[in-house]
Amino acid sequence: MGEERDHIDKFIEEIKDELPPELDLGVEGAVERIMGLSRRLNKMMEETLAERDLTWGEFKLLGVLIHKGPPYRASPGKLADHLELSSGAMTNRLDRLEEAGYIRRLPDPDDRRGVKVELTPAGQKIYRQSTAVQGRKEALIASALSEKECDQLNVLLRRVMIAFEEKEGKR
Repeated sequence: MGEERDHIDKFIEEIKDELPPELDLGVEGAVERIMGLSRRLNKMMEETLAERDLTWGEFKLLGVLIHKGPPYRASPGKLADHLELSSGAMTNRLDRLEEAGYIRRLPDPDDRRGVKVELTPAGQKIYRQSTAVQGRKEALIASALSEKECDQLNVLLRRVMIAFEEKEGKR
């Protein structure tokens, strides 16, 4: 019995005669699959966050704070730098998260003009809950592969990621 075919195989088969002969169809198939999986994973994440009335940007901000560890604090400026946001965009994001009870703004003990942003217990809970729900959804990957295959996939994807990082000068 041959390998199962997916919609990418069928698509490439249909258009291969129209593609330049120097195009590597194996590479095209891999790229199309990575892009398709990325779209599906992003959609699952958007659904997970929408169920909790969070945006991707708000989730990322909560994640930056939680990964700092206790006391889960940072200045708005440092958060904006980390997330590559303007101060206005950061203020809007902080306002929404504060209104939801996920963060609070506190006076900076080292700078009486400054503010620190602190993750609240509710913010910690919503971040961890969202991550857990998404993790269960992403377990589909493990259900489609054996543990050894998943390890092999990580090795291969890591190599591709490293090649891109080197090209971008990030290594």
